[in-house]
Amino acid sequence: MSDLIVKGGTPLSGTITPSGNKNSALPILCATLLTDAPVRLLNVPAITDVEKLVTFFAAQGSRVTWDKAAGEMTLDHSTFDPARLKGELPSGMRSSVLLFAPLLHRMGKIAIPSNAKGCSLGIRELDPHLEILKKLGATIAHNHALTLTLDGGFHGARHWPDYMSVTATENFVMAAVLASGESTLLNAASEPHVQDLCAVLVAMGAKISGLGTSKLTVDGVPRLGGGTFTINTDYHEVVTFLALGAITGGEVRVRHSLPHHFDLITRSFAKLGVVIEHEGDTALVRAHQRLVIETPYTTNLLPKIEAAPWPYFPVDLLPCMIALSVRAQGAIQFWNKVYEGGFTWMPELAKFGAHVVVSDPHRIIVFGDRPLRPAVVDAPYIIRAAVALFMVAASIPGRSVVKNAEIIQRAHPKFVENLRSLGADAEWK
Repeated sequence: MSDLIVKGGTPLSGTITPSGNKNSALPILCATLLTDAPVRLLNVPAITDVEKLVTFFAAQGSRVTWDKAAGEMTLDHSTFDPARLKGELPSGMRSSVLLFAPLLHRMGKIAIPSNAKGCSLGIRELDPHLEILKKLGATIAHNHALTLTLDGGFHGARHWPDYMSVTATENFVMAAVLASGESTLLNAASEPHVQDLCAVLVAMGAKISGLGTSKLTVDGVPRLGGGTFTINTDYHEVVTFLALGAITGGEVRVRHSLPHHFDLITRSFAKLGVVIEHEGDTALVRAHQRLVIETPYTTNLLPKIEAAPWPYFPVDLLPCMIALSVRAQGAIQFWNKVYEGGFTWMPELAKFGAHVVVSDPHRIIVFGDRPLRPAVVDAPYIIRAAVALFMVAASIPGRSVVKNAEIIQRAHPKFVENLRSLGADAEWK
């Protein structure tokens, strides 16, 4: 079941309860290795990467119980046996790098084949992680395998990386919370999922200041405790279903929408003629949005949506805006300041009849409101790009196929079920 079949042209309307944030759940799961006390997690998304981590933990002797239907998981790493680990980390997931710091805390030495893979958004380097771990006291050797050694525990240090990396920031925090002394990371990533990890670690007894900023200071503590924690809503999923309502002309409400994260996202929707409202913690898009691209005051310039590390517009959500712009009247530029492979799927949009000019690997111009037709398209190994192709297909009367779209299930465990609840004619095949 890798192809997504849709008969489009029907307005999607209804209410959605989104799943827990994949990008919060994965580092928080890895952080549970930092304690022998039981940790209970709520709102855990039933996605493949979580499955892989749970399988990995169990293989090393940890006790894990997971009620997928309820989204509840309990982890007890007091029985974790370092002797069982033969070097292989969970394959096929970039977030395996988040195990580096926790495993070094537990084992003192790990040997890793260089096989961590996530999506095809460009070069995803290990160097920022290794620089941080080395700065905090680890020794790095690279022969046939990458060997990381920690003698006597991490120690506090100050580090200023080249750029804001989410996973490198998370590795820094997980290394520093049990280090001796104070650690400071400048140019730290501040995405909501980084904030979520830090908040859970603080609740476990860590001392972290600067949450939500580009400077994190961590005062190491001797040990962490356990507790019960809830994985926050996936704001990517919130945006996805609001965008699906807008592109099909329906009214969609999304519960638990974390409105405090939405100021810039709401303004970006408005640039495409879409009004997002909030009623308490429910976000909604009403039916029959105008879908007219906003003219800037500086009229000799194209309107533009720039995506970069938080608090910029999130890069991962750019494809949803691109899909909307295909349906909107006017022209707009999109600028992906992070990934050089973020626009490789533009030829698939063209199969629907979309008019997109690729200026360079980081910038495109979309000329919207062109005649569209159903199509068979190939999804890249990029979660939200596959979603964006589905969005365009859902807005076009007739049968379309998004081939190799199973990547969506890495972030949306109930994607088709949610679509059907909104009235979509969609199925996996």
